[in-house]
Amino acid sequence: MERAIDSHGRLLVEAGTGTGKTYAYLVPALHSGKRVVISTGSKNLQEQLYHRDLPTIIGALDYARPVALLKGRSNYLCLERLNNLMSESHLQKAEVLADLVKVKSWSGTTSTGDVGDIPGLQENAEILPHITSTNDNCLGRDCPYYEDCHLVIARRRAMEAQVVVINHHLFFADLAVKDTGFGELVPEAQVYVFDEAHQLPEIATNYFGKSLSSRTLQDLAQDIQLAYRSEAQDMNQLGKGADRLQIASQDLRLAFGMESGRGNTRDMMKSSHWGQALARLTDALSLCYDVLKIALGRGERLDQCFERVSEVKSRLSEVLSFGETGCSYWYECTRLHFSLNLTPLSVAERFNAEVQRPEVSWVFTSATLTVDGHFAHFAGEMGLGGSAELTLDSPFDYAEQARLCVPRFLPEPNAFGRGERLASTMIPLINRTPGGCFFLCTSHQAMRQVTEVLRREIGRTVLMQGEENKSQLLKRFVENGRAVLVATASFWEGIDVRGAALSCVIIDKLPFASPDDPLLKARIEDCRLRGGDPFFDVQLPKAVIALKQGVGRLIRDRGDHGVLVICDPRMVNRAYGATFIKSLPAIPRTRELERLGEFFREGTAPSPSNV
Repeated sequence: MERAIDSHGRLLVEAGTGTGKTYAYLVPALHSGKRVVISTGSKNLQEQLYHRDLPTIIGALDYARPVALLKGRSNYLCLERLNNLMSESHLQKAEVLADLVKVKSWSGTTSTGDVGDIPGLQENAEILPHITSTNDNCLGRDCPYYEDCHLVIARRRAMEAQVVVINHHLFFADLAVKDTGFGELVPEAQVYVFDEAHQLPEIATNYFGKSLSSRTLQDLAQDIQLAYRSEAQDMNQLGKGADRLQIASQDLRLAFGMESGRGNTRDMMKSSHWGQALARLTDALSLCYDVLKIALGRGERLDQCFERVSEVKSRLSEVLSFGETGCSYWYECTRLHFSLNLTPLSVAERFNAEVQRPEVSWVFTSATLTVDGHFAHFAGEMGLGGSAELTLDSPFDYAEQARLCVPRFLPEPNAFGRGERLASTMIPLINRTPGGCFFLCTSHQAMRQVTEVLRREIGRTVLMQGEENKSQLLKRFVENGRAVLVATASFWEGIDVRGAALSCVIIDKLPFASPDDPLLKARIEDCRLRGGDPFFDVQLPKAVIALKQGVGRLIRDRGDHGVLVICDPRMVNRAYGATFIKSLPAIPRTRELERLGEFFREGTAPSPSNV
């Protein structure tokens, strides 16, 4: 890495768990004396790096220059929006009011304004969009709380720091802002280090595209109502326009159908019912636009709402234009909300232009950058061909510390009620596990099925992702020592649980992306047009990297011991299963669940059979 920094080069490093890659990049980065931006894969990793790893190296090197932690806008309490919510509290639902009490009490004690620190607040709490700002609704320098703004203070510290710790979402948000020619969110640096770099391709595509969500529409409708009541009470049409926008957004969500998931927006345009709901939304936006245009100059909120309506009208047109090539037009629905998206199929050309900047060094590292020992897939996705490459194996003794089982006689991957059957099958192993267990699922439906069975059938604490804030959930898991945590994607990576608290990891099936995913479909078609093999060039590499991440949760320290169960027969009865196995650590394998019980009872490994 020191050579890469000195030569302003690009370096790709796959460093297995336990190699100490964090310290390995922190020491030369700080020692270089250059301004450094370190980007991590998640907010949890940001916290760990800034509060644990960085202070250790700073102390060892006697490093005296300022360092800073910077997160995205949605992580910081907005004082202006909190006070607006307080003034409108009589209009809020009971659950929002209950959380408002927690937020208000905490707001007087926090020094950072990081909403992730609010005690007892769920990570998807309904109140969060009401107490944080977006690019659209931020008042900027016109805000009466500008000088006390937590986000402004955090950005100011970052601009003055020599080392700044950010996350990938913020890095690409910054690139998107720079592309528009309006300012910057992250200071320019001479050294960029990306930890958990395997996440970059997926995150980058979202920021180089366009999106419009129902959350944005409903937030806009609420702010228009506020502007109407505070600055234009004589303009009844403005209140009616806000109501129509709120209702039209909800109606369009209903027009997608009751199921959550993703789909191709072009297909929805064929539905007359959906088209009518879209027309009503367009009419509501036009009404708001026309009335706000008349009200220009009467107040700051009215002027800002006009600008936001103009932006939303433009964005809606873009995500429904279907005119750009090399892009996917798709939608995503949750239980209450939807988003319309335009996403580029590749960011290689745009990112390659970024890393060509002179006098700048770039380092990309993760435990899971290669597929079958090669960096080609990652380098191709990010436009990093020609970079220096380095692979460092994990120092852990997997032969002594772990066992891998692909059990026989399991239901096929798409079998009905598979989650319930897997949970029942795994109960004897969970009961024999001396410590805690992760049960990692590839869908929310499977997660709920597994949780229901385990809570009914075993005597341990069973935690489920989403029921609490992620960090609080993990804290409960570790403190319990014998709990079972059932989770989906966000717990497959970036989680570091050491010791007996995590002694077993069960993975429900190989993490192939859903074949119905519209973005995947578009990438598959694009691969075909370029003469490639979509399965081996697109689907398989992403699944291998995702599985490597899930497997990596088990052994985090030289003293860890545990078992790994992958409940997917394709690992052994499909030719491509060998690619998965070769990409994993050299863990002794068996097909008999009972052997895992022996591993726990004896504390030493029984003679394993090969899968």
